[in-house]
Amino acid sequence: MWAWLFNPDYGLLHRLAPRIDWLGSPWTALHAAILVDVWKTTPFVALILLAGLSAIPEDVYEAARVDGAGRMRIFATVTLPLLRPMVLLALLFRSLDAFRVFDAIYVLTEGGPANATETLSIYAYKTLMRSGDFGYGSALSVATFACVLLLGLGWLRALGRER
Repeated sequence: MWAWLFNPDYGLLHRLAPRIDWLGSPWTALHAAILVDVWKTTPFVALILLAGLSAIPEDVYEAARVDGAGRMRIFATVTLPLLRPMVLLALLFRSLDAFRVFDAIYVLTEGGPANATETLSIYAYKTLMRSGDFGYGSALSVATFACVLLLGLGWLRALGRER
């Protein structure tokens, strides 16, 4: 669907802004890929945060209101600290998913133009499948796994840390 929206011949976004070549220039292609990835994963993050908000007891808000706290004070001192684990969990999932993104970028640009949208996953795929260099492609895949593992461990360490 996104490839059709960004299509330079008959795409809706091209009709709305005909002077912009959405997937033809490196700068706009990168931003188009970011837009697609954010659009795709925003509902998941919203559900995680909604689950965190519904887990906060109403008594805490009532106690803050009794103490005379305003809406902004309640948000800053009650909601955000209690929502911190869910925010960090959403950051963990999103950063891991963004690091290894493949599908949206491959469908839109296959890593082009001028390799502007080429991620490590797409580079490993091209090396492994198109070039037939199985050793280097496999090493890239293992390196991707190692990076995702280190990133995940870093976020989990931040999740477990108490203030």
